[in-house]
Amino acid sequence: MKFPRPIQVKTPWEPFMGHIPMHLDYPECTMVECVEKIANAHPEAIAYDFMGSHTSYRKAVEDIRACASALRALGVKEDDRVTIAMPNCPQAVSMFYAVNMVGAVANMIHPLSAEGEIEFYLNDSKSVAALTLDQFYGKFAAIRERTPALKTLIIASVKDALKPLLKLGYALTEGRSIPALPSDGNYVTWKKFLADGKSFGSDPRVKRAAQDPAAILYSGGTTGVTKGILLSNLNFNALGAQVFSTQENLHVGDSILSIMPMFHGFGLGVSIHTFLMFGGRCILVPRFTPKTYAELLRKHHPNLIAGVPTLYEALLRIDGLDDLDLSCLKGMFSGGDTLPVELKRRIDDFLIKHKASIEVLEGYGTTECVTASCLTPKGKAREGSIGIPFPDTYYKIVKPGTQQEVPYGTEGEIVLAGPTVMLEYVNHPEETANTLQKHADGVTWVHTGDLGVMDSDGFIYFRQRIKRMIVTSGYNVYPSQIENILDAHEAVHMSCVIGVKDPYKMQKVKAFVVLKPGVAPTEAVRQSILDYCRKNIARYAMPYEIEFRTELPKTLVGKVAYRILEEEEAKKTA
Repeated sequence: MKFPRPIQVKTPWEPFMGHIPMHLDYPECTMVECVEKIANAHPEAIAYDFMGSHTSYRKAVEDIRACASALRALGVKEDDRVTIAMPNCPQAVSMFYAVNMVGAVANMIHPLSAEGEIEFYLNDSKSVAALTLDQFYGKFAAIRERTPALKTLIIASVKDALKPLLKLGYALTEGRSIPALPSDGNYVTWKKFLADGKSFGSDPRVKRAAQDPAAILYSGGTTGVTKGILLSNLNFNALGAQVFSTQENLHVGDSILSIMPMFHGFGLGVSIHTFLMFGGRCILVPRFTPKTYAELLRKHHPNLIAGVPTLYEALLRIDGLDDLDLSCLKGMFSGGDTLPVELKRRIDDFLIKHKASIEVLEGYGTTECVTASCLTPKGKAREGSIGIPFPDTYYKIVKPGTQQEVPYGTEGEIVLAGPTVMLEYVNHPEETANTLQKHADGVTWVHTGDLGVMDSDGFIYFRQRIKRMIVTSGYNVYPSQIENILDAHEAVHMSCVIGVKDPYKMQKVKAFVVLKPGVAPTEAVRQSILDYCRKNIARYAMPYEIEFRTELPKTLVGKVAYRILEEEEAKKTA
């Protein structure tokens, strides 16, 4: 299927596309059907590796169908929501595509989410089933009574996907710290879930169209309040086709280090689905550490790496990599956060030193378009630029708060359009209307809430966010949400959360707290607040520091002047 080309929209980047076409023909099918087509053409090719185990496309599709039958046996039906709170592992991949096969919608969430966040995600999506690991069972059990729509909790274990010897090794090491599941718990194990599915005797498939909803990912939109972003099969399939079109020399069997998590648009859209829909090999990485990072590069020799700046910063910090050979790399992409110019230089120097013939390419995107929607063309990097749009994707810069396009070189809000644009914000029709705006040119544009500039050649330059947001290690953190949690603590009168510059995470979270009258700012109070936060805030969003203040700076209209606090912290690190 073709995406209609807007007649009135300017495309100054077209001469710089190189080998990349301006327009593509997109699969008119579901995500799982794309994977099945590859499995039919290349059944013995490896779909993914996981901790020493290799799964062919033939076996991957068999596992998806078995999982789909199990979902149907549970009573999961078309348009139902199924939450997946998993790291990158075979069960998560099988479940994601099985949900797609039965016509349901996969609700992707961070497995390290706090109890309160999990409760919100389950209730907001009205999920009827959820899949998570045994080590996270306690958090789901704790909120079970407050999630009335959830009928079935499926519990998997990492060892379920391992070979016998590796399974034993896991049980004797990491597995030892995981508490045993209660024998009378309200859950079903992964093995029993699949076994029960054998009773479903017919084809589990439900016929769906490319434009039908397929997945929910979470982001804050322009208001910084967490919302589910509903994405279609076409959104993911178009992204896959676009990403693949940017690469001249990728082939069936080429591998990607799937280190970005599946609940993240970058991880799910690029590191998993793009490669599986074109016959690539996903090296599933359930947990990132710098040490395992180096080992993975040495062992697997991946052809492509997609990650956030923090991931590459970690690579540069590892000692003992003098003999690392990266001549295997055909591409390295950075997204999820701004790639500082100096960090890019250091990464490129590292690549040259280790025999790579590529440079790291920076892109930009939003979860409202799954993930990336523009990329730096190979060999045409411009300092500070995030690149030019993907095929069938259109950018323009407008005066903030309006639909009025500004001249080239003028700062304004980045708006974009294309086949990866979301369907809606779940349960938020007003903000959907504010974000997806139909302009006078007849095109529906995503108003990103980000400020940027387009030069006369169509190259985009990201400047800053209009929306108040912290990006730490590639994850979005919304200060207002953390403040709401802090303010609910019995000792807290008022709080303000900001992002502080960090050489590794790019930004880290700091909280300023004014205590209630009569409460002394003791270490015991600080620990009480931190303990409370750990129950309600995901690990990556936890404040690294709580600073007590007697008062917070205010604007003329009485709002907390968070920018003053940001400036104070910036001076400390200058």
